Amino acid sequence: MRYRYLGPAEIAARDAPPGRPLRSAADLWAWLADTDPRDRDEPFTYVVTADGVLRLAPRRSEHVACAGGEDVLAAGEITFGTDGDVTDITNQSTGYGPDPSCWPDAAAALDAAGITHPGGFTSAFTFRCCPGCGHVNLVKDDDHTCAVCDGSLIDPLTVTRTGGQDLLGSPRGD
Repeated sequence: MRYRYLGPAEIAARDAPPGRPLRSAADLWAWLADTDPRDRDEPFTYVVTADGVLRLAPRRSEHVACAGGEDVLAAGEITFGTDGDVTDITNQSTGYGPDPSCWPDAAAALDAAGITHPGGFTSAFTFRCCPGCGHVNLVKDDDHTCAVCDGSLIDPLTVTRTGGQDLLGSPRGD
């Protein structure tokens, strides 16, 4: 399943480089060597592109920038141990709101790159959209109420486009 960007258009419009594609463990080591040492102590932003390639960026990067503005199969945060194995991986991306069911796509990208992983998300999150105010919410304690306006939340996959805009009122591509 592909996830499209749900966040603010102004974030998607920012000029930021896409994440670094990783097709092998050697790509990971090369990227880590090029990464600011301060960034290595934090989780990284990751996406899995529509063609199944893992991309990484520093945590402060937006997922939509990491994805080059494109739809993704999975997105979240990822941490590597000193041996290059994944120690933590989540689907935490309010920009894309991926469902925990995106794990097989994340695993396939890691497997294709030869990167060992824990076999599932170490923390999995559920995201829902508010059609009233447009915010993407992280669902906590099974409460499907918007944290911003107290409106009822809907599944991001049910967001439909009308006249070039989605249900949340943000302009979207076709």
